Amino acid sequence: MSFSVKILGCGSALPMVKRFATAQIFEHNSHLFLIDCAEATQVQMMRYGVRLGMLNHIFISHLHGDHFFGIFGLLSSFSLMGRTADLHIFADIGLQNMLEAETSPVKLDELGFKVLFHSLNHKNPELIFENKSITVTSFPLRHRVPVCGFLFKEKVLQRNIIKDCIEKYNISIADIVRIKNGNDYVCNDGKVIPNTDLTIDPPKPVSYAFVTDTRYREDIVDIIKGCDLLYHEATYENALLTRAKETFHCTAGQAATIAKKAGVGKLIIGHYSGRYKDASLLEKQAREIFPLSYAVDDGDVFEVKSLKK
Repeated sequence: MSFSVKILGCGSALPMVKRFATAQIFEHNSHLFLIDCAEATQVQMMRYGVRLGMLNHIFISHLHGDHFFGIFGLLSSFSLMGRTADLHIFADIGLQNMLEAETSPVKLDELGFKVLFHSLNHKNPELIFENKSITVTSFPLRHRVPVCGFLFKEKVLQRNIIKDCIEKYNISIADIVRIKNGNDYVCNDGKVIPNTDLTIDPPKPVSYAFVTDTRYREDIVDIIKGCDLLYHEATYENALLTRAKETFHCTAGQAATIAKKAGVGKLIIGHYSGRYKDASLLEKQAREIFPLSYAVDDGDVFEVKSLKK
């Protein structure tokens, strides 16, 4: 089973030659989910081997250009590629209004596929997507415009039955299903075999939290508590705390403090100000508070795994 995050862009505001603005691909068991879609995101997808045809869900955190300007070109490219599958977009209602306006550079009724919009709740956490294996929950952050973070979480799997037990007790398919759901097994002679003797624990569900542009706010700690991998914006170094507050952003130290309070497995930081040619200072400051902190670069891939804490 795969559960990974690929960084397509880790910058903020203006794109740079070696650092594109925010976009990520979250992959779970070959299902791809795009998180934010800055300018030239589709170029980064091609550069880093992301198959556009496998993408059916896009999550846009907020309507600042460095997080969604790439959506227009991406939709156009899908149309030119002959896409027919539905595309789901989770975003502020304002994006739907833009795309449905007469002045929109993309005409939805001419694309050749359906674009299904799902408006985000900017006041309370909300389950916005689920399939048989994962859930996605949005939660409000605090920025100059309405903004949401996203929590991707695996569902608890069924218990794994020990194969030797199937033959030993002559267990039927129907009973295997019941055992996987946690039931004991009753033999023909009435003997009860405890479920714990028949099964082993499934892999621990893992989770990924995406915390984008926001002022420091501790009320998200309970939402993301214990997640295995946390991405948190870290636009500025600690010395620019006042600047961070003024622009509704965070410092590296603030991102690390949230990671520590939430007890996450690993922290990755991004959305760096263009003043930083590299992010080594930001990574150093984050690690002083939360040692398992990593400054991302475009093209980085992080496997989401459960870590012993």
